[in-house]
Amino acid sequence: MGKTKYSDVKVSLYDIDGNAFVLLAHVRRELRRAGSSEEEIQEFTDEATADDYDHLLATITRWVDIT
Repeated sequence: MGKTKYSDVKVSLYDIDGNAFVLLAHVRRELRRAGSSEEEIQEFTDEATADDYDHLLATITRWVDIT
């Protein structure tokens, strides 16, 4: 298993709507709250939306620590 890019960014997906757009917005918000630059957030968004729902979930787990 690979290293999480932003292991200091903790994202709780408990009680979050599983809709792809909701998940994407939630993670973007947490990245912004943690001080990530807009360029980094856009990089995450581009990678996360490059494929299907499973790819989105895999990208989230590569970028942030899911709690």
